[in-house]
Formats: sequence, C-alpha cells, structure tokens
Amino acid sequence: MPLGNSIIFKMKKYDILIVGAGIIGLTLVLRLKEKYPNAKIAILEKEDKLGMHASGRNSGVLHSGVYYDNDSLKAKLCSKGAMLMRAFASENNIKCNKSGKVIIATNDQEVKVIDQLYLNACKNKIKVTKITEDKVRKIEPYAGVHKYGLYINDTAVIDSKGVIDRLYFLLKNLGVHFFLKNQVVNIDEKIKVVTTNCSKVSYGFLFNCAGAYADQIARTVGLSTNYRLIPFKGIYHKLSHEKNYLVNSNIYPVPDMSLPFLGVHLTRVASGDVYVGPTAIPAFGRENYGILNGISLNEGMITAWELSRMYLSGNDGFRQLAHHEFKKYLKKHFVESAKILVPDIRSQDLIESSKVGIRPQLINIKTRKLEMDFIVEQTSSSIHVLNAVSPAFTCSFSFADMLCEKYEGIN
Repeated sequence: MPLGNSIIFKMKKYDILIVGAGIIGLTLVLRLKEKYPNAKIAILEKEDKLGMHASGRNSGVLHSGVYYDNDSLKAKLCSKGAMLMRAFASENNIKCNKSGKVIIATNDQEVKVIDQLYLNACKNKIKVTKITEDKVRKIEPYAGVHKYGLYINDTAVIDSKGVIDRLYFLLKNLGVHFFLKNQVVNIDEKIKVVTTNCSKVSYGFLFNCAGAYADQIARTVGLSTNYRLIPFKGIYHKLSHEKNYLVNSNIYPVPDMSLPFLGVHLTRVASGDVYVGPTAIPAFGRENYGILNGISLNEGMITAWELSRMYLSGNDGFRQLAHHEFKKYLKKHFVESAKILVPDIRSQDLIESSKVGIRPQLINIKTRKLEMDFIVEQTSSSIHVLNAVSPAFTCSFSFADMLCEKYEGIN
C-alpha cells in the first residue's frame, strides 16, 4: 500500500502512535525502536513528505545551551543533545562542521550581559571562554566586537535535511509505518482511536510531536488549556558569494535575556553559505511563510487579539520587540541589525532568500507572558510535546530519551 493511504473500514492498530514526523517525532521513534524492537509503531504526518516545516527550515546550528536558565529543560537537554546529534552524524556520514561560535558585546551594557552569560554557562557546565576584543578578531576578523566576547568551541552546524532523510531511511528499515498526508482531526482517548482526514488508527499509547499544531491536538484530550500559539516568522537573507569571507563560522549577538529570541545573527551553514537572520515578526498563520501565503483568517484574528493584549500590557518587553521587529520587513532595518555584528556589510551584500521559518511560540493566557521553555503534558495514555521551539533540533535525541523515561513511568 502506498505511503499516506489507509483503508478507513480496516482500522490499523499500533502499540505506539506518533503524531508528527519532525525531528522530535523521528528521534523518539528511533529510541523507542532501540528499547522495544518488537513494538508496532507508526507515525502520522499531515504533509506528503518530511521536513516541510520547522525541522527542515532551521539553520542546522547545534547550540551549546549558554543562554538558558540552569533549571530549565532547555539547559538540561541542550548540551547532551548536541553531543548525541554529532555522534549520530558521525555514525551516518552526515555533514557536520564543529565550527565554533562567538557571542559578541557591541557596547558597554552588553559587556555586563557577557559576564552573566559566562556565569550561566559555567553553572550549566558548558565549555565557554571569555575572550578579549583582539582574540575575537582572530576568530572573526570582521566582527563588530566591543571589548569582550564569548567563544564556544563545541558549537557545530549540521545538514539538518540530511539528518531527517537518514532517520526516515533507518526507521522504514526498522519496520516503522509512515502514514503521510494524514492530518489528525480528533483523538478519542476512551477507545484510543485517532481520526485523520483519511483514516482511523487505533493505538496503545500516543505521542503528540506535531510542532506548530501540537497545542491543537493536545486540546482534543483536554490539555494545553492555559496556552495559545502565536507564530513568529523568521526571515533570512543570504550573504553574497563575494562577501562570504566576512564570516568564518557563527557570529551571535548578546541576547535580551527576557525574550526567547536571539536576534539577527550570522551563520555559515553546512553547505558553506552564510545566512543572516532570522527576524521574529508575528505571523498570521501557522504556515504564513510568505507575505500573504499561509494566512489564516481565524489564526490571524487570534494572533492580532493576543498581540494587542501583550502590547498594551508591555509584558516581557514585548512592546519594544514589536517596534524593533516589524521594521525588519524593510531591508534597510534588517541591514542595520546585521551591521551591528559585522560593520562591513552593505545592503547590496544581502541577497533575498527563500529560507523562511515559523517559530510556534506559546503564550500563557493567564500570565500573558511568552513561555520560555519546552512544555510537556501527559494523560494516562498520551504524552504531548508543547512549545518545542529552538533549540529543539539540537535537543532532539536527549529530548527523546526524556520522553522514553516518561513513557516508562506511565506504563
């Protein structure tokens, strides 16, 4: 039977069912198959191929975890996840460059944040070095550094599409069933049946790893009631071939620690191209990759309502973020953000790119604040991965290990 097709009158039955064939779903299934080789496992995916959304649109940077609070899931999973992903790449001949990263201060105020980041990294047991302006320029000669920066040697960039393709190949060979073009419509936990747009599937246990749609799916079983999703659009430009020499590896800004967005940065990806971005512009649909393409009237109204409430409340510095980010729709302001990090960049050096991502960011509707960490909720027969934003790709293998532990705790 071709992938993506099921016979509605002959219900399929599986021990474990995963919704979403993104990086979290794929690594989870690999781990489950390693632990339970005889388990009958299937993955439901609404698209006709893998990597159409966040997992296939990210920069491929394997982060170190320097930004995250040491008691957060992100901090606990990031460093180990990066190590596991590098090992997977090595074992499977996937391109992965351990290129390192500099985080640079560009003014006196940011020097203070550099010190905070350094202390945070030490708490998280991350290998990081505080270096002077001169030493930064030995690594990144064109960086607009002011006094100090941080150097993280372990940061790597990986071929993210290569990872997804390899996982797909491995899982099919392990007997995992993929049902593409199957979008979940409802979950009946009483009888443990998932209804999709073209099939019904029975399960023993369910994992919801649906990314931008995970909150909707969780609500069908009474979860995710405290959250609403606000999609943010990440637009990139590419550095021209002639000016590619301006960036050796990864140049990152000092982040605003109250926000879950790092700001525009420069990354030499596994292919050798240098991407500049992303923005964090509120989008009006979970797949609003273009200006008008992917806009959802219902989602747009919800987004506009939630954004207006956050703007008026001023929580999380959101008002300042909105003013700063919306301007980046204009190339002039995008270039200004890039020039802070690399002053030699000019407008003509940045080429429009088709690379656009959506960050499926949750807000807490009670506190009216952006959720900064991963969120996992569960019932007696299901586990739901919510707010799986960056660095979810980096964390995926360690995230999968954690989900397996939760599964073992329930069963």
